[in-house]
Amino acid sequence: MALTLLAVAIPVQAQDAQALRARHAALRAELAENPFGRPLYVESSESSGEHKGAIYAVIDQPFKRVGAALRGAAQWCDVLILQANVKNCETSNGGSDTLSIFVARKPTDSPDRAYRVDFNYGVPAAGDDYLQVALNAPEGPLGTTDYRIRLEAASLDERRTFLHLAYSYTLRSAARMGMNLYLGTSGRDKVGFSVVGRTPDGRPVQVGGVRGVVERNTMRYYLAVEAYLGTLDAPVAERMEKRLRAFHAGLERYPQQLHELELAEYLEIKRRDASRVLQARQ
Repeated sequence: MALTLLAVAIPVQAQDAQALRARHAALRAELAENPFGRPLYVESSESSGEHKGAIYAVIDQPFKRVGAALRGAAQWCDVLILQANVKNCETSNGGSDTLSIFVARKPTDSPDRAYRVDFNYGVPAAGDDYLQVALNAPEGPLGTTDYRIRLEAASLDERRTFLHLAYSYTLRSAARMGMNLYLGTSGRDKVGFSVVGRTPDGRPVQVGGVRGVVERNTMRYYLAVEAYLGTLDAPVAERMEKRLRAFHAGLERYPQQLHELELAEYLEIKRRDASRVLQARQ
């Protein structure tokens, strides 16, 4: 049975790598010319309470390095703790089955006020040219359900990797009310990244509403992955500090959408949060 399953898995994995590279080819124009000034594309959708965001990007790192760096649950804790409102991250069963994050409403909230989200962590595919990581939580933070993060990576050539990061959740009735309240008050003027129109003088109009929220969150996850990968060469003792600074710098590239905290305040909060992850691991 094991040999049969292995024989079946190999072509499926290869097909997934091929499908992701085909997506890269289909997005060639969007990746070449966009407001980001680099090969990156954002998309989002909402339907029947389900909200989805996705980012496709080419990074200048070989797949061998990317695949090894993003395969383990503990490695994903190092990625997710960069988020301003994630207060802690833990893995269980040797880091292979469950990944738990503790999400606060505000970055300044204490850890004991954080909401625990337990992800089923899996690696459906991990080969020489393709990686797929899936994090699925039936219950997400703040009344969300079916909370999912999925990452795919495929080799493009010896030095480049194509990434697909997908993020989705479903809003229950209470959560929808909270979202509507946010969008009508503090989130009223916030936007995402997709251009949905033009002003009379030709300026782009970015998507707002729930799709704007989804796109901002998806970008935060992507920038955390980017900061993590970009600091792998740093000495172990310096990596977390460099990642925090790299992630904050990534957010500040898009201040209209992602600015929340000044660097000094962000570092003060996140140094404490990151130390919890390191202490739990030790």
